Amino acid sequence: MAGHADTVIALGVRVEGDFTSKGDVVIDGEVTGTVHTDASLRVGESARIQADVSALSAMVAGEIHGNIRVADRLDLMESSRVHGDIEAQTLSMAPGAVVNGRVSMGAMEAQPADEVEGEE
Repeated sequence: MAGHADTVIALGVRVEGDFTSKGDVVIDGEVTGTVHTDASLRVGESARIQADVSALSAMVAGEIHGNIRVADRLDLMESSRVHGDIEAQTLSMAPGAVVNGRVSMGAMEAQPADEVEGEE
């Protein structure tokens, strides 16, 4: 089976719009819109993301303004800054990481986000 090459958004690169990938994604630049990958996502320390993010697994060292949905494991490094809700099977959070939002862990059911609204 042919593997998918990593997609890299390098430092100094700015992407706007809906970004979708089947392979691993590395972001060190800026992204505005949405980010989705069927594989792993790595958000570098210099990354600034204003987008809802979804991935199979993710490691975040940069800043995300938006909701994060990870099917498996989410690792928040000490330099990470998340301003939005997090949904993950497993969450690892290093001392110093900042999260401003709700955190949901464990088995995720497939349901549209608008069905979740109204829960407080």
